[in-house]
Amino acid sequence: MGHSQASKESTHDRIVEIAAERFCELGIDGLSIANLMKEAGLTHGGFYKHFASRDELVAEALASAFKRSEAPPRATQVTFKSLVSEYLSDSHRDAVGTGCAVGALVNDVGRLQGEAKDLYTQKVKANLRGISRLIGQSEKQAVSADAMVAFCAMVGALGLSRAVSDDKLSKEILSVVSQFLLHSFSPVQK
Repeated sequence: MGHSQASKESTHDRIVEIAAERFCELGIDGLSIANLMKEAGLTHGGFYKHFASRDELVAEALASAFKRSEAPPRATQVTFKSLVSEYLSDSHRDAVGTGCAVGALVNDVGRLQGEAKDLYTQKVKANLRGISRLIGQSEKQAVSADAMVAFCAMVGALGLSRAVSDDKLSKEILSVVSQFLLHSFSPVQK
């Protein structure tokens, strides 16, 4: 691969990474192509050298945000308790741009069509399967109702904790929902 092709790919990746973070922070409609390209140190006109459309950028940025928000390999195994504790934490609440893209973009993606919505749907399904396993559902059971309720409660609590202006209430939302989930959906110990 030539230097200019490698440089173009690097620039493309940088644009996607910036878009992924800004979409989570500002919403999909909250980021203009002009501002994105300016932040990337490029001109507005250069956008179409990298993407056929804004929809293509949105899909690539969502895929990047989902990949980024996946848990890195750990020395210890992820448990339902550790998942809930990390997801419903002050630090996750405050990391809008780099936290869970499913939670950050739940309302935005509801208005989309096409590839971005399909990617979002696949991520939600994967998360539900993962939670089902963590709460002790058999591998043969695709998604349990408990996993669906737990995930919806986590995403909803995260969103509400970010939306309120009262820090005490924000922390209480995270704490109460966390305690409820841990009490209600304790996994079967192996």
